[in-house]
Amino acid sequence: MTADLHVEAEGDGPALLLLHGFTGSTATMWPLGRTLTGRRMVLAVDLPGHGRTGLLESPDHRFEATLAALVRILDQRGIDEADVLGYSMGGRIALGLAVRHPDRVRSTVLVGSTAGYSTDAERAARRRSDAALADDLIERGLEWFVDHWMNLPLFESQERLGNHALAEARSLRLANDPDGLVASLLGSGTGMQPSFWGELDAVRGPVLLVVGEEDTRYRRLAVRLASGLALAQTEVVPEAGHAAHLENLPAVSAAVVEFLDRVDAR
Repeated sequence: MTADLHVEAEGDGPALLLLHGFTGSTATMWPLGRTLTGRRMVLAVDLPGHGRTGLLESPDHRFEATLAALVRILDQRGIDEADVLGYSMGGRIALGLAVRHPDRVRSTVLVGSTAGYSTDAERAARRRSDAALADDLIERGLEWFVDHWMNLPLFESQERLGNHALAEARSLRLANDPDGLVASLLGSGTGMQPSFWGELDAVRGPVLLVVGEEDTRYRRLAVRLASGLALAQTEVVPEAGHAAHLENLPAVSAAVVEFLDRVDAR
């Protein structure tokens, strides 16, 4: 039986699943989510290992099991199809949902995300890296891990948010269950998910690719994603890095609102 995930719902209109990144939670996505509640019933989800979902039995942290749990959320609420918005890890899961269950996904917004690794060798290397990181988390503790994660070069541009916002972000990450984060790394890390690069033609609905102007690696990935998706458009967000929705919320919100309005008009 697929485990239940914690869900928070706000707003009216067609359903939109809101999926956070690794070490995040519903709380880290609501600043963007609440700008969309006038157009959507936003269903913010705590993914396995995170937030109030916390640690599940180990099989339920697998990537495919997470997709099944999200479909179950739609089934339980009588929702035939939903828009899906995901950031980073949540974006990988959102894309997986659009590939594996295209009949349930009306449109997709991917913020700083990818279709996974292309080769078995790359996935194996990432699995080894994530396993070592999980060992460090267990041995050194959650505070060390959160500080290590936030100091990765990928997130360097978040310094523009200021000390107060960074301290709040750190506090939210520290609210996660360390065993849950370990399970997420080992079950749904990039090395554990299937590569979707060869399956992008399965995606039926329109896709908005949001990427920070300063996020060089993910800008390249967005170009590659756009070339494989039939109905994709890319929004490069100024004054933003990987977490564009945090670093330039007004620009990301405006782009998503415009995209959803076009989806509604189709």
